[in-house]
Amino acid sequence: MQEFDYVIVGGGSAGSVLAGRLSEDSAIRVCLLEAGGRGDSQVVKVPMGMVAMMPTTLNNWAFDTLPQPGLNGRIGYQPRGRMLGGSSGSNAMVYIRGHRWDYDHWAAQGNPGWSYADLLPYFKRSEHNETLHDEWHGQGGPLNVAELRSDNPFQGYYLDAARQAGFPLIRDFNGAEQEGVGIYQVTQKGGERWSSARAYLHPHMQRPNLTVITGARGRRVLFEGTRATAVEYSCGGRVEQVAARREVLLCAGAFQSPQLLMLSGVGDSEQLREVGIEPLHHLPGVGQNLQDHPDFVFVYKARDYGLFGLSLGGSLRMLKEFWRYITGRRGMLTSNVAEGGAFLKTDPSLPAPDVQLHFATALVVNHARTLIPGHGYSCHVCLLRPKSRGSVKLRSADPEDAPLIDPNFFGEPEDLEVLVKGFKLTRQIMDAPALASRRHTELFTAQVHSDEQIRQVLRERSDSVYHPIGTCKMGSDPLAVVDAELRVHGLQGLRVVDASIMPSLIGGNTNAPTIMLAEKAVDLIRARRIA
Repeated sequence: MQEFDYVIVGGGSAGSVLAGRLSEDSAIRVCLLEAGGRGDSQVVKVPMGMVAMMPTTLNNWAFDTLPQPGLNGRIGYQPRGRMLGGSSGSNAMVYIRGHRWDYDHWAAQGNPGWSYADLLPYFKRSEHNETLHDEWHGQGGPLNVAELRSDNPFQGYYLDAARQAGFPLIRDFNGAEQEGVGIYQVTQKGGERWSSARAYLHPHMQRPNLTVITGARGRRVLFEGTRATAVEYSCGGRVEQVAARREVLLCAGAFQSPQLLMLSGVGDSEQLREVGIEPLHHLPGVGQNLQDHPDFVFVYKARDYGLFGLSLGGSLRMLKEFWRYITGRRGMLTSNVAEGGAFLKTDPSLPAPDVQLHFATALVVNHARTLIPGHGYSCHVCLLRPKSRGSVKLRSADPEDAPLIDPNFFGEPEDLEVLVKGFKLTRQIMDAPALASRRHTELFTAQVHSDEQIRQVLRERSDSVYHPIGTCKMGSDPLAVVDAELRVHGLQGLRVVDASIMPSLIGGNTNAPTIMLAEKAVDLIRARRIA
């Protein structure tokens, strides 16, 4: 059995950071196991390649949820990146940190060192912002943050519509204030996607102390007593093991980190026995506390070939756009689709915005799995801090089986009522003249006016906006799985480092916060090693 100081399971947004940072110390041997591939193909590098990955199994786990009572019994869709870089290799590249209130709330729940003031240095350490140079942003970090290069005039129409509807405009969602309407910055460099693997891992793959094994699916953590000592994984049809002298670091994400713990005998003892796994350590919070942003999408058709869509004219336009991309890395192929954003309050007395918008320069229906002829634009509205809590459980004791995912969308009635208010705010922008004058058809919502009609269409058409967290929550309460140093309660040599440790959802996209928490974890790990 090969032996390393640290064995990292999962090379996604967090795992790539850990592998790159920990291997900076040449005295430390690091092994990274990733179930997918290298994450360096053109479909990953070209920003618009995400439309080939999002609705398919290309670099994508493409999970389904259990039927959701709050969504009229529909099965939801949960795409997750399966490659080095994880979902940062297939997402919409939106660079958002969340609101300071969220992190102060984490600290107030009994997690010292996780307030906004504590974490801002890690956001800045990770970041190289090409255009914003102030106290809120970093320069010189591995994660490149840039302005969009799509040159799409609908950005301007969207901002004009927001202004006409009476909403404030904002330049920087990650600065002193978050509330307002603006255009997102993205994790790109020179018009190409800049995933966490490209930022932290790919430049260092030749380090002699770093071993990266792709196509390696974690099966379980192995223990001697209560100390994690090795990881069992499958690769190329074989089952292998790799030993960890110091620590095993789980970075498999909000669905698969709890799955790995449960497959290893760590979780609710009764549930483990039900699927034939002998419990090693009773930890009832494993897989509990799942949270995600429920999201609804307005969709409008418009006669404009500058918007993505299906038509002969659009195909001819795309040939020109390919040339623009090849020669200058500009134009439609650099788009993240979700170009415009907003953080709004449904109640002015709230301490932070509670709904978020993603204005998309395309017809977005059913996660791009349903194709509609023509061209158009869309606007997502999601609820940032849902009260509903779901779960991740084992389907069986077979590591190859997908977990049972239950986000419990609209399980709490208050979530639906707040999103009704968010629906109305979004419609104010969409119906303002700057946008309304450019559409010819409103799909799905043209006849939706009353609160009851809004509730009905929200239940019919809402789903995830891809921000699951919380299933290995940090804290000291009965459902906590890790402590404030991300060590699994009651065990040794084992940490979880990914979005599953977030005790509550942050107000925004979760990729930049996941990279941030991995940067912090590196310092926590190094301090423990030195001590």
